[in-house]
Amino acid sequence: MNSEKSTQLLSPAHHFSVLLSPTPRGARLARLLATDWMRDRDLPHRVAEAAEHLVAELAANAATHGRLPGRDFRLVLLARDAILRIEVTDTRVDDLPHRRPPTPDAESGRGLLLVEALTDRWGVQPGPVPRKTVWAELDLPSV
Repeated sequence: MNSEKSTQLLSPAHHFSVLLSPTPRGARLARLLATDWMRDRDLPHRVAEAAEHLVAELAANAATHGRLPGRDFRLVLLARDAILRIEVTDTRVDDLPHRRPPTPDAESGRGLLLVEALTDRWGVQPGPVPRKTVWAELDLPSV
């Protein structure tokens, strides 16, 4: 008899999860896979477009700031209860994201401003060590 706990997964129609390398190529693949998944779900264009930008930003942050040699990041997409939730988990709990006002000539530092502007809600959930998950939610219009 198997005494391990089992977890019931959500239907693939409502859930997507993938591990990706913390590289620019992995971040690009995250955006492309998310775009395909959302297209298959027939999400409203406005939501899908915002989600593409969010996945690109959060995956780029994981590949840039959350990168540790030999450790991947995870992209999760959930569509349920009239919400699209995007989660990106990396292995740098010691480097929590925070908004910094960018200087006009800075080449970076605007990503979380973009996340804040595009989402209905977002946040960071530490753990389990050594991981952190940055999540963003978009409300889906009622039909």
